[in-house]
Amino acid sequence: MSILSSGVGARCLLTGLKPFVPRLKKIWADGAYTGEKLATWCEEQGGWELEIVERRSSADTEGFVVLPHRWIVERTLSWLMRNRRLSKDYERLVQSSETFIKVAMIRLILRRLEGKREPCQTRS
Repeated sequence: MSILSSGVGARCLLTGLKPFVPRLKKIWADGAYTGEKLATWCEEQGGWELEIVERRSSADTEGFVVLPHRWIVERTLSWLMRNRRLSKDYERLVQSSETFIKVAMIRLILRRLEGKREPCQTRS
């Protein structure tokens, strides 16, 4: 473990988040963020519930195991990486990257509303 605990990094990331995401109620985190200090801090700072998604270790499981909630993140990232512009970090400004992510998700939603099941293959 590094000199700074993972709780310090999480606090730096979450500080000031409340005004930007006022509807956020629950934060899913990796097993590295266990501990009452961070959970208490999240509750005090934003009224957020910190839920740790832990890897289930059992003797009969081998190899890859799908963890609850984590597949949602992986699936969304794979949809985003279908856009060539997002496959590498080309942008100089964070705002540009954020805009391209929004455009990619808007495109995905529009394709679904149109009735096509698969996200579009793009070369933007």
